[in-house]
Amino acid sequence: MKFLFDDESFSFEALRAAGFANYGGADLGEVIATARNIAEGDEEGWHRAWKATAERVEAIARQSLADGHRVSAREALLRASNYYRTAEFFLRENPATDQEVTLLSSRSRDTFAAAAGLFDTPVEAVAIPYENTTLPGYLFLVDDSGTPRPTVVYTSGYDSTLEESYFAIAAAALRRGYNVLAFDGPGQGAALREQRLVFRPDWEAVTVPVIDYALGRPEIADDKIALFGYSLGGYLVARGAAFDHRIAALILDDGLHDFHAAFERMLPPALYRWIEEGRDDVANPVMAMLATASTQVRWALRNGVWAMGAASFADLVRMSRRYTLAGSADRITAPTLIMDAENDQFFKGQAAEVEKALTSAPTRLVTLTEAEGAGEHCHMGAMGRAHQVMFDWLDSTLPTGLPRVA
Repeated sequence: MKFLFDDESFSFEALRAAGFANYGGADLGEVIATARNIAEGDEEGWHRAWKATAERVEAIARQSLADGHRVSAREALLRASNYYRTAEFFLRENPATDQEVTLLSSRSRDTFAAAAGLFDTPVEAVAIPYENTTLPGYLFLVDDSGTPRPTVVYTSGYDSTLEESYFAIAAAALRRGYNVLAFDGPGQGAALREQRLVFRPDWEAVTVPVIDYALGRPEIADDKIALFGYSLGGYLVARGAAFDHRIAALILDDGLHDFHAAFERMLPPALYRWIEEGRDDVANPVMAMLATASTQVRWALRNGVWAMGAASFADLVRMSRRYTLAGSADRITAPTLIMDAENDQFFKGQAAEVEKALTSAPTRLVTLTEAEGAGEHCHMGAMGRAHQVMFDWLDSTLPTGLPRVA
């Protein structure tokens, strides 16, 4: 689905930003006006334009708050948070040391935290124990009654953030009587940017302490915990569910069996062979040349080196081999909804592979289509339709009915 840009990556990220309008994360007019100021494929222009929009909208929010307009402030802060995240997206040349990455990321977090403090439903910033540190998170609650409720535990993807969780799942969940526990895991959001934690394929090492934490919260019904995986999170939560059977349901948005396959599809066969043979002296320069010609390839490689702690582009491709459900998928027993997108530009065909591999779990595979506007990766631009499928399924899958929302 082409949206505002011919460049595939710019188009998708603009659609992603605009798609959060469903839950107050964007105004379509602001997105269109911002896009008009960005030349095709101009990453620096993208950064400047989205930052300018984010700063303008944040200023509106701060003035509304100072004048006592709580709802207006909250709405503008949510949009600003999304726009700051979008402004940071393509800054991947030296993200670990880029002060602009640090600035925009912190502003996205700060504006979201300020918005969360103005929600009509309770939101608690939490620190989830993990190894010798903690992971930052939010617990979004339906109400302050303390009633144990079904809860969705959100795991984000290759580039998404804790703050994005509100638009990706929490807003839709709260409307339906579900709490949401969201967090930044290794390789994601603040855990990567501030703690320098990188991705790991054995995600059960992350899932287990997160579920431990969830079970210690009285607001969370122990027998009604669902894991939700967003983008690469579709692999991560499935891997976690293979080794932790305390969850009642699993939602994969979208299903991902083998992350390495995305890199294999992206690279010419000869180059792929060089990488497999360890001929990095020729593979890395060629990959650098490919990166100059494609926004999507450039971003995927640079982001991966940073988020996965790889030594080089070739090293990243080899590391990605470990992110597979082969050998563990048959251990998953929880009922599983596998979402698929007809036009998935990253993981096409992977959802069907997941369905075939989950031999010990009841599964449902749902493909949303281009014709209904939901065919892009993670159904960007069609959040309402995607959430309808997810929560209709979850309502009928959890062990008992939902308590009534007051």
